[in-house]
Amino acid sequence: MKVLIDQDKCVASGQCVVAAGEVFDQRDEDGVVVLLDPEPSAALAQDVRHAAQVCPALAITVED
Repeated sequence: MKVLIDQDKCVASGQCVVAAGEVFDQRDEDGVVVLLDPEPSAALAQDVRHAAQVCPALAITVED
């Protein structure tokens, strides 16, 4: 699994962090998503896919 983010699309809602805090964080200054783990383990796959689904800006892409 590979995770890609588009920081330009991010609206800083924080839903990704709630769904998969091991993979996503937010910048302190503006709340824009930060990718902590671009290739998370299979154990985190469900959480990462959920984060992509709940992102209101569709700023997260998951590739298998």
